[in-house]
This record gives sequence, structure tokens and C-alpha cells, in this order.
Amino acid sequence: MSTAQNGSAPEPSSQPAEKPEKGQAPSKTDKSTKSEAGEASKPAKLSGAELKAKAKAEKAARRAQAKATKEVAKGEAAVSSAPGQLGPSAGEVKGSKAKGKQDGSASTAQGAAGRPVVSKGPVPPIPAEPKFTIPECFSHLSMARRLPITQADKDVHPTVLALGQQMATFTIDESITRLKATLLAFKKVIDSYTTPPGNTLARHLTPHVLNPQIDYLTACRPMCFSMGNAIRWLKLQVSKIDPDVPELEAKKQLCSSIDTFIQERISMADLVITEKAAEKIQDGDVVLTFGWSTIVERALLQSYLITERKFSVVVVDDPYEKKGQTLAKNLTAQGIRVSYYGDFGGLRWHIQGVTKVLVAAESMFNNGSMYARSGTCDLAIAAKQLDIPVLVLCETVNITERVSTDSLTYNEIDPERSSGAAFRLLYDATPDKYLSLVISELGTVQPTSVPDLLRKLEESN
Repeated sequence: MSTAQNGSAPEPSSQPAEKPEKGQAPSKTDKSTKSEAGEASKPAKLSGAELKAKAKAEKAARRAQAKATKEVAKGEAAVSSAPGQLGPSAGEVKGSKAKGKQDGSASTAQGAAGRPVVSKGPVPPIPAEPKFTIPECFSHLSMARRLPITQADKDVHPTVLALGQQMATFTIDESITRLKATLLAFKKVIDSYTTPPGNTLARHLTPHVLNPQIDYLTACRPMCFSMGNAIRWLKLQVSKIDPDVPELEAKKQLCSSIDTFIQERISMADLVITEKAAEKIQDGDVVLTFGWSTIVERALLQSYLITERKFSVVVVDDPYEKKGQTLAKNLTAQGIRVSYYGDFGGLRWHIQGVTKVLVAAESMFNNGSMYARSGTCDLAIAAKQLDIPVLVLCETVNITERVSTDSLTYNEIDPERSSGAAFRLLYDATPDKYLSLVISELGTVQPTSVPDLLRKLEESN
């Protein structure tokens, strides 16, 4: 008996799938499927205009981010100069940045846990709160600020870095003191300078070495007029150096010129002015002065100790800076009778017995106006009303060819005593009609004859 006949399970009728023969081309359906999958995996090709627009948008985003970062750095610098009056401090800004990073990491972890992670984009920097907003009409006025050393140019000399910080914090304040310190710092810069191969000292020193130092000092605090005059003079001396002169000899010439400038235009000038001012003081005079000035103090001590004149001094002080206390203490220690008043309250009463007013100028304009510490103009006006002569002590290096008729054309904003509601100016301009004499090392002239002093300087040079 056969099993097929007895109804046993039939043999499976399904045959194994036929394999494509070797070398057989795939069907059109497979080709289209593969091509669609490949096109889906590749990014869409952008046109030339789209690529250009994308690059432009990325460039604008980078510029905006760099600008915002710079504003944050400025905000931190302003905070370090006046922490009590600004918005967030540098530590708070950094703390907020760290907090933002923590928040960002937490959100990333959340996305990894259950939510799709959003693609990373440029993180907008945290804007710093400015100290105060200067009105548009005063936007041309500058203000000293403590610039972080990390933001200085890599070519700035360490001596200049330290000097800039001292100027920004008003440790060095008087114009002549700032001028002398700047020239001595530039002397060290020249001493350490080495001319690169293929260059000459006369063409390389000014743009690549001196200019970064000047830019840094100006960023820390606006230059006074005497510094501007001296820097122009120094650049002229550099341009006069013969390219054939050896580098060592050229550097010695420049350093010697700087020493001569300091000796003649600062040291000797102060000595001559001090002697001339001391001669103007007579026995029995009551001399009124404002605040504290080195050259005024020397003139008063010269008249009392050397010329042996018997007089008394009235010191009216700046109510904000109180530097007149130093002058009053120094004069009292030498035996001079001093009356001290801490502000302008009762000025008309205090000035009635005065016979002379002696003040120092930060600068003299070409039209005879005096640029001096804020409050000097009020003193000169009060003296003029009582026919009291006002004597101005000023070195010729402080005289400028510029003209000013008000206190807003050239001035500085006090960074320590300003707010969003108001700000204080450091200097004021006194018209020539309120001044009697200008005493300089080249002679004693009327305020309207200041241009004659400039002509004498040009002739001597």
C-alpha cells in the first residue's frame, strides 16, 4: 500500500523565491525608490542668491553678538570704576552668565529625557545696565573710565598700562603732572623699542608703537591740552630723524629731547612762573585761591619764605573734592595765616576783604578764555564785581590754539558724581573780561594777548 493513496499529508506546493540571476538589472521601481531615498537624505541645494542672503544674515548676527559683547565689557568696566552707582556689578553679570549656562544645561537634559532637542543657535549675551544716559546735546563730552587691562592692545607698554589706570582713577589729576608722567612713560617705551627688519624708526615708531599707547591713555581719560601739544611735538621729533642714523643713536636723541622738553617747558617754566607770581604779592595782601594747585602753593610759599612778604590766604574749596584742605594744611604748617571755607556759601562775604585772587589754569584758549576747575568762573565773576584783580598762572605748554566761549565745547563729565538725573562737569571756561593778568614763563600779559605767547613759541621753535 502506498501512503499517497491512504490520504497522507501532501507535499508542499510552494516553491522558494527565485533569486535574480547574476548580472540582471534592477527594476525601474527599485531605482525610483532608491533615488527618492537619496534625495530625501541630501539637503536641499540653495541658489546663489539664497546662499548670499544666508551668509549676509550670519555676518550680521556675528556683528550684533560682537557689539553686544563689547557693551557688556564696557558695562563691567564702568561698574569697576563706580560700583555704587551702576547697575549690576561685574560679579553679578558673570553670575547671571553662569546661571544662564546652568539653565541651558538643565533644559538640554530635559530634552534628552523626553522632548526633542532644539538645535543650538547663537546665545544672545546679557546686556549690561549703563550707568546713566547722557543727553544728546552733551554726547560729545568724554568721561574717564577704568579700562580693564585685558582690553588693552597687546602693544601697550606695561608702564603705560599702569599710567592709564592712575589717570582713570584721578590718582594723577593735574594737567602738568599728567603731561610729565606721560612723557616719562613714552621715554621708557622708546628705550625698549626695537625696529623690525625692513623698517625704519622714523616710519615705524609712531604708527605701530606710539599710537597704541596714545589710544589707550585716551580711552582711560581724555587727554588734556598740554598732553596733546606735547604728543604733536614728539611725533614731529620722530619724523625728523634721518633714516641713516643708527637705531641706538636715534633712540638716545629722542630720549634726550624728551628730557630737554621736561626741563624747559615744565620744570623751568614752573620756577619762572612761581617767582613772577610771588613778586605780585605785597605785604598786607589777602590772597584768595580756589581748591588746590601745585604751582599756586609754590608761589605762595615762595613769597612768604623767600621774599619774606607778610600776607594771609583765603582758601575757598570745591565742595565735592575738598582738595583745598591739603593746601590749607601745608600753608598753615609754614606759618601762613589761612582762612578755609569748604564751599561757595557766603562767597560775597568772604571775598570782601580780599586784595588779590590767584588761580591756576588747566589751559588758556586763543581768545583769552581760561579753562580751569569747575567753580573758578564763579570766583572770577564775584571778584570782578568788587574790582579785585584775578591773576592766572599758566605754562605755555597749556596754551591751545582753539577757541571757546562756553563750558560745553570742551569739558569732561565727572564719572564719580553723575547719575541718570544729572551729571557734573569737571571744568568751566572763564571769559577774558573777568581776568586781569596771565603769568607765564614767557611774560605777564593781558588775557587778550595770549595769541602773542603762541607767536613767541612758534618763533622760538
